[in-house]
Amino acid sequence: MADNRFSYEGMKALSETVFRRYGYSEEEAREITDVLLTADLFGIESHGCQRMTLYTNGITKIGRIKRDRKPEVVRETPVSALIDAHEYIGQVAAMMATRLAIEKAKKTGVGIVCVKNSNHYGIAGYYARMIAQEHLLGVSMTNTEAIMIPTNGRQALLGTNPIAVGMPAEPYPFLFDAATTVVPRGKVEVYAKKGLEIPADWAMDSEGKTSTLPRRVLDDIGKKQGGGILPLGGAREQFGSHKGYGFGMLVEIMTGILAGGVTSDEIRKRFDCDRCSHFFLAVDYGMFGDREETERRLSAYLNKLRESQTAQGAPCVYTHGQKEMLACEENLRRGIYLNDKTLEEITALCRELGLPPETYLIPVPQEAPEG
Repeated sequence: MADNRFSYEGMKALSETVFRRYGYSEEEAREITDVLLTADLFGIESHGCQRMTLYTNGITKIGRIKRDRKPEVVRETPVSALIDAHEYIGQVAAMMATRLAIEKAKKTGVGIVCVKNSNHYGIAGYYARMIAQEHLLGVSMTNTEAIMIPTNGRQALLGTNPIAVGMPAEPYPFLFDAATTVVPRGKVEVYAKKGLEIPADWAMDSEGKTSTLPRRVLDDIGKKQGGGILPLGGAREQFGSHKGYGFGMLVEIMTGILAGGVTSDEIRKRFDCDRCSHFFLAVDYGMFGDREETERRLSAYLNKLRESQTAQGAPCVYTHGQKEMLACEENLRRGIYLNDKTLEEITALCRELGLPPETYLIPVPQEAPEG
């Protein structure tokens, strides 16, 4: 099978052109594109360009992503703000919120911004990293449509509800970004696109049985009649299921509840994050001591972890953010990977918009394996 890898610059130009065609400003198209392609560069295929047609369909065919009113601040204090996104595309609302949290943290030491009535905003880690790049501690969370089955249940009532935390360090920043479910929905979508079965401990069907059929799982989630993805820790308390469930609830509280938005079970449309809520926190750790010394201490601790003894057969001990930074270097060199189904969808989208696919989808020649 061909290795479908395409030039980063070509994919960037394509995505920006597509979202400009859908009515977004040049700056907005750049923001949306940067979030999508950062996911691909980090190796997070589930949240990269494979979601492009989900967004464009959400704008025109489903109508969940509105374009008539832009996000606005509706409540504000020196350290906090609430933004009503008015169902605008999530990346634009999230970028606005992140910048505001950074601005407040630089002035007061802390910036807390909640967003309601938004849409899918991409990878949570993008915004935590954006805050960390300003030499601040960054936190980003979002609720999503109901996908997670609570411990001992069989009906999806919570979202995948990712938590991301970022802080600068050398040579790699600390960047933790994880769903509170075993896997995010996007990973199940990728398995479905590739025609692969999912592991048996990822999901449960509407009958309360574990399922390896990704399409069946997605259909059950969409019908909202039972079934969904299991919490981090799986189906049972003895394996820590209650912890993933609890982390998911923490995100519901910090997003939908605090923002006065909807909780995951109230998000109204199938396979969407329609009207979801986000949470952003920026903290100036310079309030507690010398900023550079704090970063040096974190860097030294992370380095100690990386240099620690490995388990038998394990390659090395990674720290959070290290794999993403290494993947970014490799994918810039080798090109952005698109699975066959995503390539087919993006090619069809180009033709629908009158864009010549060959202008943007520029294959990157791959090095022949040695030996």
